Amino acid sequence: MTPEVAAILGLSAVTLVLLLGALFATTRQDRKPRGSGAPGESPVRPAQAAEPPKPSAGHVGIDYPDPRTIKVGDTIDCQAVRTRVLGALYLSWQGVEWTEYLLDDGSRRYRWLSIETLTGPDADAPHLEVLLWTPVPTQGMIPAKTTLSVEGVEFFPVDRGTAAFRSEGVTYMPERGLLDFADYRASDGRLLSFDRLQGGPWTSSYAQPLPPGSITIQKRS
Repeated sequence: MTPEVAAILGLSAVTLVLLLGALFATTRQDRKPRGSGAPGESPVRPAQAAEPPKPSAGHVGIDYPDPRTIKVGDTIDCQAVRTRVLGALYLSWQGVEWTEYLLDDGSRRYRWLSIETLTGPDADAPHLEVLLWTPVPTQGMIPAKTTLSVEGVEFFPVDRGTAAFRSEGVTYMPERGLLDFADYRASDGRLLSFDRLQGGPWTSSYAQPLPPGSITIQKRS
């Protein structure tokens, strides 16, 4: 073998080794494990960095009384205030049904407690909405279809319509009738509602959501 041939063979071997090394390195780069910080991928959080589980709100009827079992004549503790249920309105609008209870805590300041079962995208996990309504003076204000400003707070329209109702007990309403309503919501989640017996003047109330378990029920004997 001449020196020229040996040199050519040596260069070819070196070139082959370099090519194989580059191919192996490229193959390793394409197989980055998940969570290694590759572009477009979110690193997998280590188990010790996982967010702690959120506490359960409990189960209605098991961990706390079911407010849907409230009846006219019952006495309930609502926000630690002993209250008597004077009457109830059973309302329906476009297939939606809810109940409103007239409460008397002895101060001659009547408030309404509304209870509605909301069903979202997951029909197997309905949400129970309990709202406590407190009258608020609006000085003859008529609910508009646009934004309203009440006591310096901007409220945006949510729903409006006419609900059919029947009453039970003391509600200061007819036994049956139609109730016009207009609901509004502020950016901070505050609720405002106008309602009127058809043909009557508008009244308005603020709503305060009640957390689960905030109502205890003493059934009438």
